[in-house]
Amino acid sequence: EPVAAEAVPGQFISMYTNDGAKLLPRPISLCEIDKEKGALRVVYRVTGEKTGTKQFSQMKAGDSLEVMGPLGNGFPLKSKKAFLIGGGIGIPPMLELAKQLNCEKQIILGYRNSDMFLLDEFKKQGEVYIATEDGSVGTKGNVMDAIRENALEADVIYACGPKPMLRAIKVYALEKGIPCWVSMEERMACGIGACLGCVCQSTETDAHSHVHNKRVCKDGPVFRSTEVEL
Repeated sequence: EPVAAEAVPGQFISMYTNDGAKLLPRPISLCEIDKEKGALRVVYRVTGEKTGTKQFSQMKAGDSLEVMGPLGNGFPLKSKKAFLIGGGIGIPPMLELAKQLNCEKQIILGYRNSDMFLLDEFKKQGEVYIATEDGSVGTKGNVMDAIRENALEADVIYACGPKPMLRAIKVYALEKGIPCWVSMEERMACGIGACLGCVCQSTETDAHSHVHNKRVCKDGPVFRSTEVEL
């Protein structure tokens, strides 16, 4: 599979359903990349009964669908003591990043409750810290609460998750003077920069259009945290 051969952590693929009524593909982050087998692993949340993700969940081994990718950019791999921070559906893309980073890794994962996916696989890659909204496991609260409770420190930050989480991490990184990269993958539609459904505000003006916009799918989904307004 040529997609697996070229893919890097932080990128995504657009998966088309076999339902002609659904024209737009669903952008889904890469959880694992197996270059030897030419295989990709994706982990996604089923969002409703008649959605593309519901259709994907009903597919069986041997079924085929159209895939476009790899799309977007990836995380820059720095050899520094790192935070890998994932929240909710932003957790899966952190796994391949953890596997490819050759440094001391502190993995901070934010879940809603004790229903914690991929946890055992993350534990093979580094020291794992957990925050749950309901306090059932680890720190009660969010990923920043877990970082403070455990007095964690890092020289570089990688993060993927909902916007409020990324906003808090950006503030923390600025306070500490730590370089930080965030993946804003939760806001995409077409995946190729055409529909402009995923535009985010950038801190600098685009040289071509002179507006403060970046397309998450084409210019990202990974951005230096100081590049984007959160």
